[in-house]
Amino acid sequence: MKWVSYLSEFDHDLIESLFIKYAKVNTRSNPNSPTVPTTPGQVELAQMIVEDLKKLGIKKVTYDTDSGYTLAELPGNSEKELSPIGFIAHLDTADYNAENISPQVHADYSGEDIVLNRKKNMILSPKQFPNLKKFIGQRLITTDGTTLLGADDKAGIAAILGALDDLLKHPEIEHGPVEVAFGPDEEIGRGSKRFPAKAFGAKFAYTMDNGQPGQIEPETFTASQAEISIKGTAVHPGDAYGLMVNAVSLANEILSALPKDDVPEKSRGHQGFFLVTDFNATISEAHLTIIMRDFDADKFHEKERLLEETVQQINDRFDVPRVALKIDEQYQNIGDAIQKYPYVVNLVLDTYKRLGINPRITPFRGGTDGNAITAKGIPTPNLFNGGDNFHGPYEYITTEAMADVSRIIVEIIREHVRQYGHENQKPVTFSD
Repeated sequence: MKWVSYLSEFDHDLIESLFIKYAKVNTRSNPNSPTVPTTPGQVELAQMIVEDLKKLGIKKVTYDTDSGYTLAELPGNSEKELSPIGFIAHLDTADYNAENISPQVHADYSGEDIVLNRKKNMILSPKQFPNLKKFIGQRLITTDGTTLLGADDKAGIAAILGALDDLLKHPEIEHGPVEVAFGPDEEIGRGSKRFPAKAFGAKFAYTMDNGQPGQIEPETFTASQAEISIKGTAVHPGDAYGLMVNAVSLANEILSALPKDDVPEKSRGHQGFFLVTDFNATISEAHLTIIMRDFDADKFHEKERLLEETVQQINDRFDVPRVALKIDEQYQNIGDAIQKYPYVVNLVLDTYKRLGINPRITPFRGGTDGNAITAKGIPTPNLFNGGDNFHGPYEYITTEAMADVSRIIVEIIREHVRQYGHENQKPVTFSD
């Protein structure tokens, strides 16, 4: 049975105007910058959001210069002592041109091809991107074919503000405290490490990042990165016998030791992988960067051990070590923490059920801000922002999709009131 909301239509004009305004700000993050945030556009956007939150009527709004996060709170109006619930989106965009973004609005999308850029012959076609057909009749927002759009994650930001706007316009809706946060440098895995968990104050939260309605992602990879440096000995090949140590050959030996099918292009669901992201080699020296990903902790550590043992076996053949290995942990699977607090997942599933939305519990084959935030004691799975084709010129979103995200945020908040007293649930196990 569908749960028909008694709310009026969400303010599409507000949500669309906020998104377009935010999209035009170049917030591409920079991994080589030491500043917080790493780029000035992110500060500009954060300050815009502060002013927009105040215009909506949110009184408690701060910009934390130490972390680069904008934080805001909508106080609860319920007599029940409800746990604060949080919603999070990120300011930055991915490593693709974000200069002079010019969002194009196609009212009442017909389902036909859209010429994004005639000079570059850039065409957004449902033949290539079948999901477009789901948005026929909606207000489709695209790029002009020269930049990304920034729906990842400015659609999430606009949708969160749309939800707050609706709650403020409808004070009759009972709700607990709602905490929101907008942070920098998610795309380079840096911003959430500074997340001000104590100031945020929510007991649990959701990132509103990529994906479609019905999705909830309560698991991520556990991830690490290996840097391997190899020192060879280069001599003339005619005099090489017993003298040459070819760093290229040693690098290939390491790669040959990796399981050939444990690669991204042959992995899905809960399957992990190795990925060689960089390989530079000459006879005298070589350098490899390898990332390792898995959902299963034991399998993940097996991957690390395989590299360690392979390097040790090579070094044992020489009088002095020829291969140096450094493994840096990047993030931990959030599933381990969320399994202990299943309410954060069940709350969303029950909301979807009331709305007649088909739920999809899927593992997130990557990492989100939720990894670091969960590690700080706030269980934070990922939901969705309604966009598609992220990180490139074919990215798009619709105004209606963002409004749907706003509605679902509000309905999760309402469901939290309905489920008062049911937070303490037994741990669960996730499966495909």
